[in-house]
This record gives sequence, structure tokens and C-alpha cells, in this order.
Amino acid sequence: MIDVSSLRKGTHIMLDGKIYKVVDFSMHKMGRGHSAVVRTRLKDVLTGLVQDKTFKSGEKVEEVSLTLRAAQYLYKDDHFLHFMTTDDYEQYALPINEFEEELNFMTENMDLNLVFHEDKVIDILLPASVVLEVVETDPSFKGDTVSGGGKPAVLETGLKVTVPFFVKKGEKIKVDTRSGEYIERA
Repeated sequence: MIDVSSLRKGTHIMLDGKIYKVVDFSMHKMGRGHSAVVRTRLKDVLTGLVQDKTFKSGEKVEEVSLTLRAAQYLYKDDHFLHFMTTDDYEQYALPINEFEEELNFMTENMDLNLVFHEDKVIDILLPASVVLEVVETDPSFKGDTVSGGGKPAVLETGLKVTVPFFVKKGEKIKVDTRSGEYIERA
């Protein structure tokens, strides 16, 4: 059991016999000595349904025991994402509609981790940052500097980010997978 104040984005918990992933988390302190409340947005890992849940500070929830296995993202077809574990070369097909956000950061042959609960894949764990190529952005002009704003860019996976003015089409950039923001040139 863990205290709800230690929940973070990406944590998996058990509620009412179902496994949920914390999609969003915020703690709100009440005035005049009242205890804090923890507001969460939880995604059911089996059905994909998202719900908002509020906990009182000090409540405890059951943390789910999970296993991580190194894997490689192979390809996607019309309905599934295909992965292969690197230790025993077993392949897994996961529905695209459950991992649309993660798909924005995945390229073919990318190394990542699959999250297992009792021999069933329940989630994809991406690295903290990935390197992606800029496929579409406005041209740079003389005088554009490192600081002072940005311009929209589309990356090879279809993800749209704001990049500094000096970044050109065809360049590779590092993107934070947690926030979806530009970090630096690769």
C-alpha cells in the first residue's frame, strides 16, 4: 500500500480489483488547516476508459507489482503495434487505440520496455527522451537566435512541437517523451 500523496504520472495502482495508470496528478491544499486532496485522472489499462478520482490526503492505495522487459518496436499495421522482447524474441501485438500518445514518440526498431502484469502486457515504457527528425517547419531567417520564441514543426512520427527558429527541416532533435517538448538538437 502506498500513500496517495506519493502517486506520480505513470504509476500503476489497483482500485476495486482493476489496474489503473495515473495519467494526471495534482495535489490541492485546502485553507484553514483542512487536509489536502489529491486529484487524479486514471486510465483503466484493460478497457482504456479514463476517469477522474479524488482522494483525501493520507488515504492509501494498492500499488501493482509489475515486470519490465526490454523490447523492440517492430512496426504498426492497421490495428496493432508489433513488439519483440529482446531476451527470448517473443512477439506481442498491442492495439493502436490504447497507445496513441506513445506512438507519437516511437520509430521502427526503437528499443523500449514493455510493462507486464502476470504475463500480460499492460503498458509501454518509453525512454525519457527520443531523437526524431523534423520533416516540416518554416524556413529560418538571418537574425533568428537560440533564445526568444519558436516556430511549429512536424516530426517524422507526426508529432507537432515548438522548436527554436534556427532548427531546419531534416535536422534531428531530442524530444522529452513525458512532456512532448523540444530539448535540444541531436
